[in-house]
Amino acid sequence: MIPPKPPSRPDRVSLLEYGRLFRRDILSAQPARLYRAWMAEFRTPFFHSFMVNDPALLNVVLKERPDDFPKSDRIREGLVPLLGRSVFVTNGEEWKRQRRIIDPAFGRGRLRDAFPAMMDAAEACIARLPEGEVEIEREASHVAADVIFRTLFSVPIEDRLASAVFDEFRAYQRTQPLVNLAALLPLPRWVPRPHAKATRRAARSIRTAIAALVERRAQQIEAGNAPDDLATKIMTYADPETGHSFSREEMVDQVAIFFLAGHETSASALAWGLYLLAADHAAQTRVAVEAPGWENFAFSDLSRLSFTRDVFRETLRLYPPVPMMVREATRKEVLRDRKAGKGAQIVLSPWHLHRHERLWDQPDAFDPDRWSRAETKESERAAYMPFSAGPRVCTGAGFAMAEGVLLLSRIVGAFEIEAVGPPPVPVAHLTVRSRNGIRLRLRCR
Repeated sequence: MIPPKPPSRPDRVSLLEYGRLFRRDILSAQPARLYRAWMAEFRTPFFHSFMVNDPALLNVVLKERPDDFPKSDRIREGLVPLLGRSVFVTNGEEWKRQRRIIDPAFGRGRLRDAFPAMMDAAEACIARLPEGEVEIEREASHVAADVIFRTLFSVPIEDRLASAVFDEFRAYQRTQPLVNLAALLPLPRWVPRPHAKATRRAARSIRTAIAALVERRAQQIEAGNAPDDLATKIMTYADPETGHSFSREEMVDQVAIFFLAGHETSASALAWGLYLLAADHAAQTRVAVEAPGWENFAFSDLSRLSFTRDVFRETLRLYPPVPMMVREATRKEVLRDRKAGKGAQIVLSPWHLHRHERLWDQPDAFDPDRWSRAETKESERAAYMPFSAGPRVCTGAGFAMAEGVLLLSRIVGAFEIEAVGPPPVPVAHLTVRSRNGIRLRLRCR
C-alpha cells in the first residue's frame, strides 16, 4: 500500500509564493527534489538555511558536535508562551541541568512502574470508543492525554484540571505549527503574526491549568501523601551535580513540554497507525491475531507484540510526528563543500529523510516487514530518527514506543477498522495531522 503524502511544490517559485505556501503548510511548500537531495541550500535576503538529508552530516550535527549546532532560538518564536524555558527549547548548561533531573524519571524501571496507568488509559479508551464512524484523531488525542495525566499526575482525563488542559490544548495545536516561517525568517516584533492572539490566549489558559496541577502536587509532597508517579519523581529529584531542583514555575514549563511531546506526538502517531491498518486489511489482521488476552498483561509481555511494534515503527517512518527540526551554526562551517556562516539555520527533516529515494527501498510504501527482514539496509536504519538522535534524543522515546504498541494492539484487538471517505492529507501543525481529520468505521470483533 502507498499511503498519501502532501503534494510538492514546483522546484522554482518566487519568495512571495514560497512564503504563502509555507504559511499554509510547511510540508507541501517543499519541492519534490528534497526526497532525492543530500542537501539543499536556501538563500534569501532574510535568511540562509540548509536542509540536510546526508546521514553522515546528520551524524556530525546531532551526535559528534551537538554543542556546535544548538537548537535555533528562532524555533522558540511561537512556543515560548506555552513552553517557557522548558527542556525542549533550552541549550547549553541550562539544558544539561534539566536533562539530569528529568532523565532518571523515564528510565526503563520507571517505565515499568508507569505501565499499569497506561493499561488503565487503554481500557478506558476501549470502553469509550463507539461502534460506527469516528474521527480518530480526536479519539487518539483523548487517550494520549489520558495516558499523560495518569502517568504524570495519577489522575484520569476526567479530572477537572486535566480536562481543562486537554480542552485548551485542542484549541492551541492547530494555531501554532512547530516549525513556522518565523523559525527561518527573523521578523521584527511589530510584524503581525497570524493567530498570535489566539495562540497566546490558549497558552495562558493551558499554563494556568498546569500550574494548578503542579501546585496541588506540591502540597501533596509537603503533606507526605503524594503518589509515586512521574510528577513526584521529577519535582523531588535534585540535580546530582548542582543540587538544584525544579521550582514550581520551572515545573510548569517542563509539564507543558511533557504534555506537548507525550500527548500531541503520541496522538499523531496513533491516529496515522490506525489509518494505515484500516487501509491494509492483511496487516490489520496480523495485529489483531497477535493481540493477547489482556486480563494479566504485563509490561514484559510487550516484547511478544513484535509485528505490532514494526507497524508502529513504520508509522513513525511514514508520518514522523515532528516533521522538521532546526539547529543553528555557532561558527562558520563547510557543509558538503558549501559555506555556512555563523547563524545559518540547519533544517533536519525526518519527513524527507524517512522517505528519501536514495536511502530506502520503496520509500513511500507501508511495509512493516522491512524492520524484520535480514536484508534491511544499514542506510535505512541510519536514516531513521523519529525521536531525533544524539544527546538530544527524546527522553520519552521508550515511553512513546510502549504506549504506541499497547494502544494499537488494544484497539485493533477490540475493533475491526475500515477507512472512510477520501484519503487524509497530512499537514504540519504542532505535529503531522490530517488536513480534514481521519475518519474510520469501527466494528466490535
